[in-house]
Amino acid sequence: MSFQPIKFYQTGTFTVGNRLLAPEERSVQASDKRYNSINSGHRACQGCGEALGARYAIDAAMEATQGQLICANATGCLEVFSTPYPETSWQIPWVHSLFGNTAAVATGIAAALKVKQKKGERNPAIRVVAQGGDGGTTDIGFGCLSGMFERNDDVLYICYDNGGYMNTGVQRSSATPPAARTATTMAVGSEPGNAFGQGKFVPAIAMAHEIPYVATATVADLRDLEAKVSRAMELRGARYIHILVPCPLGWGTASSETIKIARLAKETGLFPVFSAEYGEQKSALAIRQKLPVEDYLRPQKRYAHLFGKQPDVQVIAKLQALADRNIRKYNLLEGL
Repeated sequence: MSFQPIKFYQTGTFTVGNRLLAPEERSVQASDKRYNSINSGHRACQGCGEALGARYAIDAAMEATQGQLICANATGCLEVFSTPYPETSWQIPWVHSLFGNTAAVATGIAAALKVKQKKGERNPAIRVVAQGGDGGTTDIGFGCLSGMFERNDDVLYICYDNGGYMNTGVQRSSATPPAARTATTMAVGSEPGNAFGQGKFVPAIAMAHEIPYVATATVADLRDLEAKVSRAMELRGARYIHILVPCPLGWGTASSETIKIARLAKETGLFPVFSAEYGEQKSALAIRQKLPVEDYLRPQKRYAHLFGKQPDVQVIAKLQALADRNIRKYNLLEGL
């Protein structure tokens, strides 16, 4: 069953307000005591899903650890827009790693803290988070990440998935979805856009490592995201959270529709939202109203080639089949 302890009664809407809730029932973001781990002044694009995802996730981790957190951050959009030298928007201990070694850097930090704890030199409550985009996670940093999983290092790794290398010009990554247009998968030829059958779904690979915790989330479901970060910080060992963060620039969507697009990804089943512990699925965020994939694809210019004078019904049907498979595989209609 999905995480939703508060009942909201707005009919026909997804609105989740906080003004009428008791303080202890409010989300971390609704609290005036939130940490603002990534503060104002950064240079993210309007409507940036990654800026939202990082704010939600790291504030939740700070709340769970009472502010005892160190973060390693891969090169990429998040690092570039939040720390243009000599400035920074981060208000936590924060380390910039290379593009591909964030998991290894975080592992080193955790190991150093473990040694200092044995010597009685540090607070055992200090925890470590590594974070990066899909390029630095599913591609360049995949070897270090798999090593972190295999060793069961005490690190929470968070991937902010916007489906491409957005910082360097919207090139394809191994998380780019099928049929999507990028600078390196152009909408030309007999099969325009990204090829089917390529790439990888890292949450499933993380589950295969049987690490203590794996979860997916979107920026459209704040309470679910915060609950998963909180649960991850309750556990020791390697943990992985994969957050879908729409990119208005790369996806060709309106900057005001980031949350809507993320919600449509979940409601169509194209992005399954679930959690797992030690290799076994434990929960699924149930789809409230099953929608056709076309509702998710049409607002995005990266799929515009599917909706010309003659819509590419065959490709749309293949994407619908992928969504339907996710719904069956992760039990998304009923949850767990």
